[in-house]
Amino acid sequence: MPDRPPILTADSITRVGADAVGAVVVNGSHGGIYAAYLAGKLRVAAAIFNDAGVGRDQAGIAGLDYLERFGIPTAAVGYDTARIGDGADMMARGLVRHANASAQALGCRVGMACRDAAALLQRAVPGGREPPAEREGAFILIPDSPATWALDSASLVGAEHIGTIVVTGSHGGLLGGRPDTALKYDALAALFNDARSAYEDGILSRVNPRAAALGIVPGMAAREFVAIIRRAAAEREGRT
Repeated sequence: MPDRPPILTADSITRVGADAVGAVVVNGSHGGIYAAYLAGKLRVAAAIFNDAGVGRDQAGIAGLDYLERFGIPTAAVGYDTARIGDGADMMARGLVRHANASAQALGCRVGMACRDAAALLQRAVPGGREPPAEREGAFILIPDSPATWALDSASLVGAEHIGTIVVTGSHGGLLGGRPDTALKYDALAALFNDARSAYEDGILSRVNPRAAALGIVPGMAAREFVAIIRRAAAEREGRT
């Protein structure tokens, strides 16, 4: 009998590498298409994500159907059962809320403990298939200073985004509860969720004290958030 795939636990799909090949990866990322794409490129045997509240157009679990196309069993635990961005908490407390057909064929069911689902997914046979290259994950929305970027993942924030406004497709959680994982570089401001949809249609649900001091409030359109940040930056530059 061949060895079963190991179970790998991670706070984000962006925090694993070659050790994910052929493994069952339980990770704290949302179950959207971009996170699923990264899992597929890693050639995982199976994966479990956080459903991130499912959200608009079921974007938080769209990756399950995406990975089904490549024969990769995939499930998602409920956001209200385990902390997003915390793989250990998913294994300890997570309950499955969604599973694709391949995962269901291996016995994964809604309501099952994440750790039990992960054990069942060890029966997956790595297929060796991976997704084709996806579109670039970074887009310039407003080129004028301060520039505004749309990024499919906060993991794509780089030195070139220092001092810019970044609208990311990532959830707003801290990986493993660590504040240093919020952003890798010092952006001027940041929004989290589906990047381009958040900018075009998004409504703010939470703001931090620094944003509130600028008059930004929950219920405000994401476009207005960007406009306020840009006005504040222009005023600051005008005073220097």
